[in-house]
Amino acid sequence: MITIHHLEYSRSQRPIWLLEELGVDYEVKRYQRDSKTMLAPPELKEIHPLGKSPVLTDEDVTVAESGAIIEYLLDKYGDGRLEPSDEAGKRTLTYWLHYAEGSFMPLMIISLILNRIETAPVPFFVKPIAKGIAGKVRSGFLNANLERHLGFIETTLSGGGWFCGDRFTAADIQMSYCLEAAEARTDVANEYPNINDFLSRIRARDAYQRAMSAGGPATIPSFA
Repeated sequence: MITIHHLEYSRSQRPIWLLEELGVDYEVKRYQRDSKTMLAPPELKEIHPLGKSPVLTDEDVTVAESGAIIEYLLDKYGDGRLEPSDEAGKRTLTYWLHYAEGSFMPLMIISLILNRIETAPVPFFVKPIAKGIAGKVRSGFLNANLERHLGFIETTLSGGGWFCGDRFTAADIQMSYCLEAAEARTDVANEYPNINDFLSRIRARDAYQRAMSAGGPATIPSFA
């Protein structure tokens, strides 16, 4: 039996959704974040040394990292489903599986860190300094990079509406968490209509809704 070691508000929502799309049986083992730090509990280190989520166990196999888990599930259980059949399409799928965490999510993490710096309880004479530093990072690095990446994604989705063209694939599942995180930081509805449409369409999928019921919301409420 496949087990998804699921940390609340985490990337582990994606393999749950993929399993729902594939119709493969699985179970979810839940882990709660620390209410103060929002960090993962130490119990996750018993599954993987880094104590992070998602982690999949399938009998004697343990797989960590979202992209690696998706590739494992497609190879073992996909039977050609949710992936392109041609070589060019497969390269595109591989690109998005790596792009999501390698290129886009670091920007979201920086944004989250800056937000926490700006809102952290510090002495009043320190707060202007903290906000000033965070503002410089936003204006000098983050904002321009985020706009460039979102523009790239917006253009990509103008083709067939999905990340691998006109067919829904695992690339769309992998990119979903990134764009839901971006939605909490950016006016997607008004500035990026293709991304907004993409989010509406994935949320309408039955398997997505079942995954939300099984795992709960993916992004942390305080992300915004």
